[in-house]
Amino acid sequence: MAVAGGRSTGYGRAMTIHGARRPDWLQSLFWCALVFALVMALLPQPPHLPIDRLGDKFEHMLAFGVLALLGSIAYPAMPLFRLGERLSFLGAIIEVLQSIPSLHRDCDIRDWIADTLSVTVVLGLVYLWRRSRLHRAG
Repeated sequence: MAVAGGRSTGYGRAMTIHGARRPDWLQSLFWCALVFALVMALLPQPPHLPIDRLGDKFEHMLAFGVLALLGSIAYPAMPLFRLGERLSFLGAIIEVLQSIPSLHRDCDIRDWIADTLSVTVVLGLVYLWRRSRLHRAG
């Protein structure tokens, strides 16, 4: 648990750089997006979406890029490396679960690589953005 100015910032009630509390709806939005991605990944026959024409890898990268961005906003006190590690692990778990025969899904390590690449790029951009804000504020 991190401390900022004597106040606990834990991941649940993270404080921003300026001490304002993040709204709870941001964390709810992150968890809703995570559940949506998990359900869509594990449905035996997921519904067809307009982005299906862009390919499976694009869908993976979009889902995990959005999760990385939402996670970094909803939990600003969480180290970006830890968030990236956990989202990458989630992608690996999804691929393992997709190997269950009754789901009629394909387990593909390239999907996990796409997930992890997307998370890495988004969190790298978040890191650069945060660093530039700190330099301007300081």
